[in-house]
Amino acid sequence: MPNLLGDLTFTWPFYAAALFGYLLGSIPFGLLLTRAAGFGDIRSIGSGNIGATNVLRTGRKSLAAATLLLDGGKGAAAVLLTGLWGPDMAIMAGGGAMLGHLFPVWLRFKGGKGVATGLGILIALAWPVGLLACVTWLAAAVLFRYSSLSALLAFAAAPVYAWFLVNRQIAQVAIFLAVLVWLRHHQNIRRLVTGQEPKIGRAKTSSAGHSS
Repeated sequence: MPNLLGDLTFTWPFYAAALFGYLLGSIPFGLLLTRAAGFGDIRSIGSGNIGATNVLRTGRKSLAAATLLLDGGKGAAAVLLTGLWGPDMAIMAGGGAMLGHLFPVWLRFKGGKGVATGLGILIALAWPVGLLACVTWLAAAVLFRYSSLSALLAFAAAPVYAWFLVNRQIAQVAIFLAVLVWLRHHQNIRRLVTGQEPKIGRAKTSSAGHSS
């Protein structure tokens, strides 16, 4: 991982990369797209989340797909653009993008769950790891029909994939992303344990905070 404890003269580019990633990651595409489509504030619909899963509750699959691609794309873009200056810069920007999506300054630090953005970051950093994480999500969704559980399993598996397929540094990044995703899904985990988490395709209550 980048060493951020040295002289600021040498470490400032890493902080700049993280800030760039944060600002890019904090763009609330779900909110912007649903407003532009005339649905108002997505935070008043369904779970109140700004991610693709909640956007789908508007009934517009195209908006949900666009949100998914843009949320994943901003994570990947942060990594790829700063990666021109080296892998450490890419890692800092990717971490910043994840934090930006979860805690956007424009929305009083109340953002999404980080699934799409995290997968975008993993794909850009090490595509085999990101691809396997996506496959894990899909397999879990087919088997268990829980969006949140699929996300939790995909990100739990990502560090293992990274350890064996890439290197220790990418595994550490995957652990960082997994911890954030799991923390943001704490309500979903509670509902999964109590059997109250709705399955994919079933009606959701407006108070539920599902995976996005």
